[in-house]
Order: sequence, then structure tokens, then C-alpha cells
Amino acid sequence: MPVIAFPVEVNQTEKRCSLLPMNVKAYTMLGISVLIEKGLGKHLHIQDDEYISAGAQVAQTREDLLSKANFVLSLHKLPEADLSSLKQTKPIVISFLDPFNETDYIKQLCQQQITGMSMEMIPRISRCQKMDALSSQASLAGYVMMMTAANHLHAVLPMMMTPAGTLKPAKVFVIGAGVAGLQAIATAKRLGASVTAFDTRQVVAEQVQSLGAKFLEIDLGQTGETGQGYAQALTPEQMQKQQQEQAKCIADSDIVITTAQLFGRKPPVLIDKKTVESMKPGSIIVDMAAENGGNVEGSVAGGVVEHQGVKIIGTGSWANGTAKHASQMYANNLFNLVSEFWDKEANVFKLDLQDEIQAGCIITHEGEVVNKMISDFYQAQQQNNSKSGVA
Repeated sequence: MPVIAFPVEVNQTEKRCSLLPMNVKAYTMLGISVLIEKGLGKHLHIQDDEYISAGAQVAQTREDLLSKANFVLSLHKLPEADLSSLKQTKPIVISFLDPFNETDYIKQLCQQQITGMSMEMIPRISRCQKMDALSSQASLAGYVMMMTAANHLHAVLPMMMTPAGTLKPAKVFVIGAGVAGLQAIATAKRLGASVTAFDTRQVVAEQVQSLGAKFLEIDLGQTGETGQGYAQALTPEQMQKQQQEQAKCIADSDIVITTAQLFGRKPPVLIDKKTVESMKPGSIIVDMAAENGGNVEGSVAGGVVEHQGVKIIGTGSWANGTAKHASQMYANNLFNLVSEFWDKEANVFKLDLQDEIQAGCIITHEGEVVNKMISDFYQAQQQNNSKSGVA
């Protein structure tokens, strides 16, 4: 019987996990033996006995878990030290691999003949919605960012009419109306704030307005989105115009949330220091992209800084703020991916690099980088390094 293993996340600040007891039965019904590392759900106050009652087995050591695994499913990629513990039978590892930035790690997977599937590379097509972990975690991130901003703001968000006077609603400006941005908008509206949003993709204006927010109109000329639904990079001239046009809205806002990220590339700087200084003291900025370079000049990855009375929050790991539901959604995403390609009769995972889902998310297989997008990206990197004289 194939063994699917779920290790404890090694990041000490990570509270999420890749399997809940409710998922165990679903895997066993496919004919898969479920093995978890001791303490898998401890941050969610889930005891090992709950997994055992659901049908899982518990490995007392990480080495034992990995040595028995045909599949390893986790949130973050396995540390390189763990890879040598995997069976030498071409195991499959599934997690967020960050293949654009983890070139050396991807080489390690190739060298050890490990098939690596990257959850952030799941195509954004209707067939994949149930397994799109990037979207499920981003949705929760949008909620957490808005709640974080509200907790730091020394004012209420909704309008309140009281015997002591009327309190005006807080003004919230959200830059980027992707999954995270739309959830931030929806959360801000539920809390009673006055919300304005902007996105370079004019096509999302209707979605913003359907949530009760105002869409800031900025004519940037030709913009659009990729085939996967991501925003395309703007020209320097378009970026300058965007910054200028949104500066007034930013200065007038109590909370600004930036969610602009470019798939596989450094995020754009949308708010410069001068614009930050134009905001009222006590205002809040939440920079979703701080860990990857930041949308806001002066934001610090993993931290909170204050500049002339304006607090800039870049703590990151946003979905971790709702670890219970984030784990539930991610665990379901993983199961939906596995079950989509599980052959019950043969009791095997059917690898098919011609399938559009697998072609999109499988990065390494049989010692090679088989994902075209990643392969092309690495080749372009090598050419740029050769031109610049980098070894």
C-alpha cells in the first residue's frame, strides 16, 4: 500500500499543517496509508490520538517518517537535510517549492531523482479551483491584513452616531484587487469602513464595485493580465503615473493595504517615502509583499516600523494568522490534487506530464526540470549571468 507522509513544519513560527484528522479517512478510502510525524497538529491543539482515531499511523521520528514515504506532503519545502532520508524509489514531494528563487534546491531534487510538485504553480483554471492553494491562502491573507490594520489603528472603522457626536468611518485604500485584495476589501466593508481600491487590470473594477467599494480610475494606457490571471508588469512611465495619481488617495486614507505581487518577479514599489510622509500620523500601511522586497519604501520584512507617525506593517506569513482555517483549506487543496490523479484500480498516482495541471505544477521529474516556465526562467538567468560575467 502506498504511504503518504505528513511531516511537522520546521519553521518555528509556522502554526499551519498540511493534514487535519478529517482528511485522513478520505486518503485511506483511496487505498493510501497515511503516516504523520509525531506532533503534526500541536499548534492547532490537535492531538496525535485524533489522527490515529481517523486511521493514520504516527512516526516517532522524522527519519522514520521520510524513509517510509512514497509521497511527502507539506506546506513549506523539506529542508535539504531531509532529502537524503527519502526512499530512493523516485518519491514525490508536494509543497510550496518557490522554484523561481530556490534554484539550488531544485537542483538537489534533480540530483536525487525526486519528483517535485509546487503548489504555487497550480494553473489558475476552473478545473483547478479546488486545489489552488495559492488562492486559498491569499484569501485568508487578505482577511488577516485588514484585521491587523484595524487592530493597529487608534480609531473605529464604521461610522457611529452617538449622543457624544458622530464618528466618521475610516478610509481604507487597497492597492491590488487580486484574491487577497478583494478579501481585504470585503472585510473592510463588513467592518463599516469607506473603501477605495485600485488595480492595473480594469477588468476587476466590476468585482471591486460589487463589494461596495469605489474603484479609483487611473488611465495607464495598455495594461492587462497574464494567461494565469496575474497582473502584468508596468513600464517605468506607467509606474510613475500610478504613483502620482494614487498619492492623493493614500494621503487621505487611514489604512492603506498593498497586495501587488508579480509572479516569479520582485514586487513593484508602489508607495515611496514622500507619499508615506504625506499621510496623517497614526495612519497604517500593510505591505503584503514586504517579505519579497516590498511595495512600500521603508517596509521591513517580518517587522513593523514607524516613519513620521505612520506605521508600516510587513510581518508576513499572513495566512498563519488564521492557522486553523488556513490548514483546513490547504489540506483540502492537497487532497484534491492527489485524488484528481489517483488511479483506484492500480492504486497509484498517475503521472502525466501532458496533463495541463501536472505540466504546470511538476517542476522536477527523473532528474530534470520539466516545467517549461521554470526551465525558460533558469535559461534566461544563465544567459544574463554569462553576459554580466557571473559564474
